[in-house]
Amino acid sequence: IALSLATLAAACGGNEGEPPEAGPSPEAPSPEITTPAPAEAGTTVDVAESELGTILVDAEGQTLYVFLNDSGGESTCYGECAANWPALETDGEPQSGAEVDASLLGTTEREDGTVQVTYNERPLYHFAADEAPGDTNGQGVGDVWYVVSPEGEPIQA
Repeated sequence: IALSLATLAAACGGNEGEPPEAGPSPEAPSPEITTPAPAEAGTTVDVAESELGTILVDAEGQTLYVFLNDSGGESTCYGECAANWPALETDGEPQSGAEVDASLLGTTEREDGTVQVTYNERPLYHFAADEAPGDTNGQGVGDVWYVVSPEGEPIQA
């Protein structure tokens, strides 16, 4: 055990009782890297082209959906629904991509205290069955789940 701990300490660059080395190194990130991100650095909403037209996506290109059963900017998707349709959450103010109308971005608090991104006062979701950027497997599910246009409207075609 002692040998494992010594190996782990050496691998982590730990020299207990000695001052840290000056300047950045691969083991010791610079202060700019270790500084927490500002509160306004939240989840980004962007657009992408799809077979359904121009749609909203997250920063990784994953398709975003709206749920027609939501109303008043509040989510009604919890429990098993949320397992299939995970909310697009943010830790700060949501950010808009180049073709996204920043004035339509907002947030709503979920029952568990997390903050969900909204667009045109509609909560945004992912679909668990979408595996790759560009997938739109959730389009039209139950006639209540739809991709959303940059104008903030469900694309029901």
